[in-house]
Amino acid sequence: MKKILFTITGMLLVLCFTSSATQAQLKRFSIGPFIEAGFPVGSMADNYKTGYGAGVGADIKLIAGLGVTGSVSYMRFPGQTVTDDGGNTYKVDALSAVPVRLGLKYKFIPLLYVKVEGGVANLTGDYDGGAAIFSPGLGLRVLGFDFQAKYEAWFKDGTNGFWGLKAGWNF
Repeated sequence: MKKILFTITGMLLVLCFTSSATQAQLKRFSIGPFIEAGFPVGSMADNYKTGYGAGVGADIKLIAGLGVTGSVSYMRFPGQTVTDDGGNTYKVDALSAVPVRLGLKYKFIPLLYVKVEGGVANLTGDYDGGAAIFSPGLGLRVLGFDFQAKYEAWFKDGTNGFWGLKAGWNF
């Protein structure tokens, strides 16, 4: 898994440096850090508290408002203390993951866009394996600031879903 993360990070950095050097005036490529918060819904809300994360995202503009987007981040949802039907109380382990997402982005007007992403959330810590991701969202980009509201679903042994808010800066 570390090999995959290093490869993806390396590819994003190479794209950043080559694109900014060769197409600086076209501004067809941007990369930057972001932070995000996830507010669990459904069965995920029964076991986990609000999650937080940080990562790096990139955009490549294609044609007529259409673009490709990708990101690598780290998310952590602290576990809650839960009481089962028998009255026993126990603590749910935190859910940590490294989501890798790719998607399409379409700008309706210069500041507003919609976006849909898919990918894999590589579970770490007490959980093992990966979960498939589906994440539609709506965003606002003002100068270099990027704000997004989204719904994200992780599919593994059922669905873990959350509403998310994301804020970042693009170079």
